[in-house]
Amino acid sequence: MRILNVISIINAFVEKFNTFCYNNFGDEQMKKVLITGGATGIGKACAQLFMQNGFEVYITYNETAPDYSGVNAIKCNLKSLDEINALFENFKSLDVLVNNAGVSLIKMINDTSNEDYEDLMSVNSKAVYFCSKNAACLMLKNHSGSIINIASMWGEAGASCETLYSMSKAGVIGLTKALSKELAPSGITVNCVSPGIINTRMNNTFSEEELKDEVPLGRLGTPEEIASAVYFLSQNKYITGQILGVNGGIIV
Repeated sequence: MRILNVISIINAFVEKFNTFCYNNFGDEQMKKVLITGGATGIGKACAQLFMQNGFEVYITYNETAPDYSGVNAIKCNLKSLDEINALFENFKSLDVLVNNAGVSLIKMINDTSNEDYEDLMSVNSKAVYFCSKNAACLMLKNHSGSIINIASMWGEAGASCETLYSMSKAGVIGLTKALSKELAPSGITVNCVSPGIINTRMNNTFSEEELKDEVPLGRLGTPEEIASAVYFLSQNKYITGQILGVNGGIIV
């Protein structure tokens, strides 16, 4: 009887201790990743890969809700600074931020309206800046973290009839390089993945046959191939300020 009593006392203590740890430290100890635009395409592939590796995954979406489970999906219009700030109120800590959300525009510059400019730049540039700023504030507390930005090969080389899109992605590359220098002394890495032609809905306006002829490897990239590059950079603590091209050899 004494042994049973001792065991029950120990079990009760362990249960209370675990509850205490969870309430006070548990949320802080779990690895968390936030992926903007995580409902489809590259964002979805990133979310699923981080889930497979034991992360608690948060994604944002605006119009299209995710068609898969296992993530914390938060509706957020990234054009709104108020909604971005409200988004980060969900976190006490953050290990990885993936700035993936983006929009494209194929227009000649003389056909591009002021509204086109505001809509694209608010998502592709402004949101990346303010999400990075909020994430950095969280990561600085622990002197640890990783920010991964998704740019584009057109941010490196420029694309005719995609002047505005190319400019926005070049800005993401510039932000990556500058912020990496600023945050490196605090143990936070900032890197960029620069995709080529990837098989996502962003490229649905072109035929696959038409697109793959432009790729030396002879095919389109997959969202999963971009996700693997993102995950690699998020886990390597000695790589920062780098632009990793995943483009099938189009830009070398």
